[in-house]
Amino acid sequence: MSSSSRALAQLAVPRSGAALLQSSSQVPRLFIQSSRKTVAARPAFGSLQGPVSRQFRRGYADQAAPAPQPPKKRRFRTLRWAWRLGYLSAIAGVAYIGYGIYEDRHPEPQTEPDPTKKTLVILGTGWGSVSLLKRLDTENYNVIVISPRNYFLFTPLLPSCTTGTIEHRSIMEPIRTILRSKKASVRFYEAEASSIDPDRKVVRIFDNSEVKGDMTETEVPYDMLVVGVGAENATFGIPGVREHSCFLKEIGDAQRIRKRIMDCVETAAFKDQSPEEIDRLMHMVVVGGGPTGVEFAGELQDFFEEDIKKLVPEISDRFRVTLIEALPNVLPSFSKQLIEYTESTFKEEKINIHTKTMVKKVTDKTVEAVATRPDGTKETIVFPYGLLVWATGNAVRPVVQDLMQRIPAQKNSRRGLAVNEYLVVQGARDIWAVGDCAVAGYAPTAQVASQEGNFLARLFNNMARTEALENKIAELSGSLNLQPGNTAEISREIEEYERQLRRIKDVKPFHYSHQGSLAYIGSEKAVADVTWFNGNVAAAGGLTYLFWRSAYISMCFSTRNRLLVINDWLKSKLFGRDLSRE
Repeated sequence: MSSSSRALAQLAVPRSGAALLQSSSQVPRLFIQSSRKTVAARPAFGSLQGPVSRQFRRGYADQAAPAPQPPKKRRFRTLRWAWRLGYLSAIAGVAYIGYGIYEDRHPEPQTEPDPTKKTLVILGTGWGSVSLLKRLDTENYNVIVISPRNYFLFTPLLPSCTTGTIEHRSIMEPIRTILRSKKASVRFYEAEASSIDPDRKVVRIFDNSEVKGDMTETEVPYDMLVVGVGAENATFGIPGVREHSCFLKEIGDAQRIRKRIMDCVETAAFKDQSPEEIDRLMHMVVVGGGPTGVEFAGELQDFFEEDIKKLVPEISDRFRVTLIEALPNVLPSFSKQLIEYTESTFKEEKINIHTKTMVKKVTDKTVEAVATRPDGTKETIVFPYGLLVWATGNAVRPVVQDLMQRIPAQKNSRRGLAVNEYLVVQGARDIWAVGDCAVAGYAPTAQVASQEGNFLARLFNNMARTEALENKIAELSGSLNLQPGNTAEISREIEEYERQLRRIKDVKPFHYSHQGSLAYIGSEKAVADVTWFNGNVAAAGGLTYLFWRSAYISMCFSTRNRLLVINDWLKSKLFGRDLSRE
């Protein structure tokens, strides 16, 4: 038998089970190696078409079509997206803060003053003056700033400095740092203005620092003058107020109050101190029911509840806070429901409120006041005290009084410099007034002063652009037709400048837009009377307290101030307030 016949005979013989499995395992390789156009690889011999081929098909199906897996459930998709969004927001926030810090530390070079331009003198570094400087284009003027303090103070957080919740330098911004960020250089003199001569257009200033040089008094000429010196504390002629009270307007006042609080505590804890003297020393009296007085009373109560009671428990039950207000209620600029909420919160905090009560006399240990009862009768009350804080009333500064005497139109003004709708001092030329020293028909608040400063910045920028275009038009008109061949070109330039002049919008008179009022009332609660569209929204409680904090953080002048204030809040929350006496 030939070899081909033997091969055919071997294929015809049935194979064993092992041989069948071996052949079935080899078949899928045929399918893999076959052409894509081939549907199935057919065996060359008819003897494989029986049960062996069915086994081949079963083996291929098992390998080529595995059982479908159930779809995976997507859990916590919202949390994952929230995490990604928070992560990206944190990166963006850090980048923004870093860019702001870099800009503060690396300001651009400034241009030198142009002697041909007008000299603008600004008195003061308060809310009105700094708001003006922030938006003023200093390239249009030779700007000079004069103030006895070389920093801007964020006054809404000043009550928090009295108890150590916030350190005083966290709410101070050096004025030279502010001026360094302007395009054109601005000169600053740390001095106090003693008089203003509107006829000669000069301001007389003197050096009031502890270190004196050869020159301590001089004059500064001006073309335009902005008076923003603010106001001083009013005592209403009550004897003993200035000698025995602590005011709350400047950083020095807050530091003085902080030292006095700790003096009262340590003196009350002195060995063998009498109970009557302990009661007097631990009684803190606040005169003035406005936002400043209310916030200070709330901060003081928090200080004793959260810190003093833990560290000086033997005298903590003697502590008392009394708030005296001459009007029928506290926070008179707020809505009635917020006033009632504040009074009820103070009652829970055991802060005594005496409304319709007028102080008549102050000694080194007592406050004598007259209260009006509901039936109209008068009652004299004597309050022993360890600390007296006077947080009410504004008085005109001497430099403003001197200027009012020099202007005949100001003879009937009593509360400050009367101004018109453009904040120009009545009866004077080239003199403007902003802030507490100006009488514009609005309450003397930081919000009003800030808007007045912004208004003057728009006005002065507009005036500079208008004057520059008018000078160019007058110069071109003067050279028109003097030389042959330039008439058409000069006419086109004049038309272009006139077109630019028409596009400059006239600044409308100043109008104050009230954005709302905020006040902290202690126990991590606050009240807010916020303007919303055509009405007001009144809110109070813990969430309003968070809004109060976020609003003040956004209002801080610089990134540096914001970071420092947040750090102080966290520090006082984690470690408590510092009780050391400076």
